[in-house]
Amino acid sequence: MIKITNLTKKFDDFIAVNNLNMQVNKGEVLGFLGPNGAGKSTTMKMITGFIKPSSGKIEVNNMDVEENPIECKRLIGYLPEGAPLYGDMTPKNLLKFVSSIRQMSQKQFKSAFDDIVVQTQITEVINQPIETLSKGYKRRVGLAQALIHDPEILILDEPTDGLDPNQKHHIRSLINEMGKTKAIIISTHILEEVDTVCSRAMIIAKGKLLIDKKPKDLRKGSKNKSLDSIFRDITLGNKKE
Repeated sequence: MIKITNLTKKFDDFIAVNNLNMQVNKGEVLGFLGPNGAGKSTTMKMITGFIKPSSGKIEVNNMDVEENPIECKRLIGYLPEGAPLYGDMTPKNLLKFVSSIRQMSQKQFKSAFDDIVVQTQITEVINQPIETLSKGYKRRVGLAQALIHDPEILILDEPTDGLDPNQKHHIRSLINEMGKTKAIIISTHILEEVDTVCSRAMIIAKGKLLIDKKPKDLRKGSKNKSLDSIFRDITLGNKKE
């Protein structure tokens, strides 16, 4: 569903993403890991067509993102970093707005709305101004707008940021279920999420790919080290592959 070839993004002299290659298939949940400034969010923004790469190629369902931007975006649900939302809207009005942009019919919206509101647990605040909501509720509204058109691909930047433990458990269970039929990329700093929801883990640093393995394979040869310790070793260059 997603294929990236020799992807590079430069901001003046700074190289944010450096010759990155990756692919994600339907039925996979890819954990996209790395320290702050590694290039995770920049890569996600390029996949979704939010910013253009300096060089390289991105394909979504065998279509070039730059040549077929609308067709590719129809297939993608995107939760950006920080969940930027229109604060004066209610969640219900926001989802109506997003569904109209997605060219959903009234019937499609009503059916999707009822399901998504329950799935993301935002029923209690559906008619409150978004600017009055807690960080956790805003994050879930952001997730709801990414899911409203039932996309085949999900790009989720820190999807459980700001959620309490029960809410995190619920969202992780939801991702696990959706991961059976969708291609999902999750950026996260919470390494327990990698074990919980991800079928693969990619670690990047300074825009370069360091590791692409199944979570269980990351632990091989690392004795009884925690995933946090393994992550630090890899990103600091202490672990050789």
